[in-house]
Amino acid sequence: MNTFTEENYLKAIYHLSIKEESVSTNEIAASLSTKAASVTDMLKKLAEKGLINYTKYQGVTLTASGEKVALNIIRKHRLWEYFLVEKLNFKWDEVHDVAEELEHISSKELVDRLDDFMGNPKYDPHGDPIPDRNGKFKAYELKPVSTMEVNHTGVISGVREHSPAFLQYLEKQQLVIGKKIKIEEINSYDHSVILSVEDKRVHISREVANNLLIAL
Repeated sequence: MNTFTEENYLKAIYHLSIKEESVSTNEIAASLSTKAASVTDMLKKLAEKGLINYTKYQGVTLTASGEKVALNIIRKHRLWEYFLVEKLNFKWDEVHDVAEELEHISSKELVDRLDDFMGNPKYDPHGDPIPDRNGKFKAYELKPVSTMEVNHTGVISGVREHSPAFLQYLEKQQLVIGKKIKIEEINSYDHSVILSVEDKRVHISREVANNLLIAL
């Protein structure tokens, strides 16, 4: 059985590897807010367990076994987030830290029953795909609002930024999952965007537009 720390490392490596195949020690250290030396020690342990491919100075990749563990942790995290929002009425900015604790519950039967109880949801409250019990998932083809042109429309279907402050800001502006938006104006100076959501005009910065994802 893997420790909580090992699971967190595997999850972090998986998320980082989405952007680039081989992940550096420094990237892992930054992601987990720890020292590079501590990362190196853990990587050696994970390599010995056959969960990662690791050669010093050449980066890290997950083995098939490591990816299976990472996807299982991600599945549990996103299922618990869905449960907390849909069944216990938590807000979408309140669930990440709680799910970080619950994702380490090892009972496969509990997680499978939780999945079935909720009707096998495909996406969590932030629009991220939930892997099934075999680690399979289908992601939306999402694009940042910043890539859209004037008069384009789309449905908010995900976010890149999961911090409570960002999610609270979006909720205050009614820019939540499932809302249909239309690009009204793009400011040529700072690339900020004016969009409409349910007949309300909202002015958002380029940074917000980069982190707000829509399905066309």
